[in-house]
Amino acid sequence: MSSPSKIHRLHHYATRCKNAEQTRSFYEDLLGLPLAHVIRADTVPSTGEHSPYVHLFFRLEDGSFIAFFDLGDGQAAEPSPNTPAWVQHIAFTVESEAALAVMRKRLTESGIDVIGPVEHGFVRSIYFFDPNGVRLELTTSTATEADLAAFEQEAHAHLAAWTADRTARP
Repeated sequence: MSSPSKIHRLHHYATRCKNAEQTRSFYEDLLGLPLAHVIRADTVPSTGEHSPYVHLFFRLEDGSFIAFFDLGDGQAAEPSPNTPAWVQHIAFTVESEAALAVMRKRLTESGIDVIGPVEHGFVRSIYFFDPNGVRLELTTSTATEADLAAFEQEAHAHLAAWTADRTARP
């Protein structure tokens, strides 16, 4: 088998929203992500299915996007019934602990419930929900380059230990 082509970065992650304008206000006005592109269509290009929608793209500093589909029915994506709410989330990086504090203050002043900061041993994070029920994380690195290199060297061994422990459980 040939080697895979290198994947350079995330282009976008897309999910459903219940209200395009409410979502725009949250991501653009509150979080500061510019609305960079909107696609409005009645037919899904990949399937040919008739399903009117608007597709919103908000640009991050690295050129990647967070995207949403409003299907016009006022419904948000439903959480997975077999997965705890804390598991599924989208994490965005901010440049520093000071920037994290500014965003925490901005969110709380806007009436958003925020958990944290939480220390994870390599990043410090805050958690909150968008108007669609999507759990978001803002995070900043607290690890040195040496720490990150050590984590990468240990990653496969940690996964192998987890797999062995999981397999040994009744």
